[in-house]
Amino acid sequence: MSDLFAPEGGFVVRILDLSGASADNIVEEVKGFPTMMHANAFARAYVRDSVERCRVPGTASREVLASWFAYGEDAEVVDAGEQGWKSANELDDFVAHPASEIERDWRTLDPRLEEPVDPDAVLEDLDDDEEVEEPDEDERGGHAS
Repeated sequence: MSDLFAPEGGFVVRILDLSGASADNIVEEVKGFPTMMHANAFARAYVRDSVERCRVPGTASREVLASWFAYGEDAEVVDAGEQGWKSANELDDFVAHPASEIERDWRTLDPRLEEPVDPDAVLEDLDDDEEVEEPDEDERGGHAS
């Protein structure tokens, strides 16, 4: 699979609960990544953030790792094969070196973020018989005479 041929609906990142709180360990599936690179970056940042949430100041790397395996969340790109990012490849580095805020920021990579609303598109979507109410002077901040 390549970035040129994303599956219908985009790539999917599966979030896994390592604590075993759910029967199949799946917390959620985040859908809609347009490229493998985007899905991989999200999965990496998500795990990086999970490791940092398990880090207690002053703890050794092995304790951070043990905490992550007990309470953390892993992420995998569904049906990505060898092209998909794997936490096992970077986990030792993650626990040995605390992450910056940018390295942890999976939220900006989340395809579920709401797109900004285009007011012209909203007006075009109105039926011909629907009217847009104009605000009266009080609502516009004007003064009644």
